[in-house]
Amino acid sequence: MTSTRLPYDAYLAHLRRDSARFREVLTDVDPAARVPACPDWDAADLLWHLAEVQWFWARTVRLRPAPPEDDLEGPERPADHAGLLAAFDEFSAQLVAELEGADPADEAWHWAPERTVGTSHRRQAHEALVHRLDAEQTAGAVTPFEPALAADGVAEALEVMYGGAPPAWAEFTPVDGVLRLDLTDTGHTFRVAAGVLTGADPGSGKAVDGPHLVLLDPGTRPAATLAGTAADVDTWLWKRGDDARLVRDGDPAVHAAFAAAVSPPLT
Repeated sequence: MTSTRLPYDAYLAHLRRDSARFREVLTDVDPAARVPACPDWDAADLLWHLAEVQWFWARTVRLRPAPPEDDLEGPERPADHAGLLAAFDEFSAQLVAELEGADPADEAWHWAPERTVGTSHRRQAHEALVHRLDAEQTAGAVTPFEPALAADGVAEALEVMYGGAPPAWAEFTPVDGVLRLDLTDTGHTFRVAAGVLTGADPGSGKAVDGPHLVLLDPGTRPAATLAGTAADVDTWLWKRGDDARLVRDGDPAVHAAFAAAVSPPLT
């Protein structure tokens, strides 16, 4: 698999651009309009969600490498739409400023295994992209994804959101057969084993028993293939689009195992 990673300044540029587009779209939309991909949310909830997310990660980068307090309370939600927009402007500017002023290699708390400031560059660029799409779908004004960022979104979903190297205390049991996922517009290819991860974290005692993905070496022979553009695959993995334009071939059991592994919703 050729790396999909972007330069950190590119992640920042996408974060700025997609946050601005998110804000632009939600400025004049009905705050009570439902969000298609998150029907429990209305547009006001979506606006506050991303505002809170950006507030949290700005604070986390600023206080690095300390983890967030267990009893951390977030900012108070404004009572009206104008207040929500103002809060988003403030917190979004804080996030960009903190990331701009930090070395991406610096240690910083994150829930993902890679605990650096750079992890937040990448994650927050994709967070803004997906919620920009949520805003656009709510307003009926969808614009295209940039292919290179979408390809990296696919990689992040496979590597972090739905999979990754199993921890030492867990056992990964794959199904027979490997899936090759091809991004037809960017040329990226992933070989993925789907299966079940089981075990118990000795630190927290939390048990794990569910679907999981592991990326394999490029030479692994696939039993099934799935192909589509980076944007189509990214939006499908994030439950913001369907699979109508994706092309499947090969072992149905491998496809079923992969579909099960990426079935949990992401917000």
